[in-house]
Amino acid sequence: MKTDRQKHIISLIQNYEIETQEELCERLKNAGYNVTQATVSRDIRGLKLTKIVGANGRQKYAMLHSAGAAETESGSNARIFKEAVKSMDTAGNLLVIKTNVGMAQAIGAVIDSMNIPEVVGCIAGDDTIMCAMKSPEDSEAIMGKINSMLV
Repeated sequence: MKTDRQKHIISLIQNYEIETQEELCERLKNAGYNVTQATVSRDIRGLKLTKIVGANGRQKYAMLHSAGAAETESGSNARIFKEAVKSMDTAGNLLVIKTNVGMAQAIGAVIDSMNIPEVVGCIAGDDTIMCAMKSPEDSEAIMGKINSMLV
């Protein structure tokens, strides 16, 4: 049942610009799935869904890593970074990333999923991420790596 439901969630987010968990929950119920918002929330985490800016300029759910997509993982990450990152700066071993409102957690999740050895951890708010690096040199290097994805 869970696998079936999660496949349906993927289909829904690929075919509709779903903005909220409540909307996703409602669409699942209309399709015959007996779900709660908590179940949908767990499925979103399990599927590693994130929010990106849709064609209408509003946020929508999308796959962080699309199975079978022609685009490489780094290409997908670059696309997400291009859509959300506004600016970056370093402060010692910290990398501070400013994003569009509501996108910091998605970008933080992407950085975490990249498993960059120099990144100790990220803390994300609504539009700001603070990434702790092992050294100030690592902060500069990672900022350069992210900047290269923005061009």
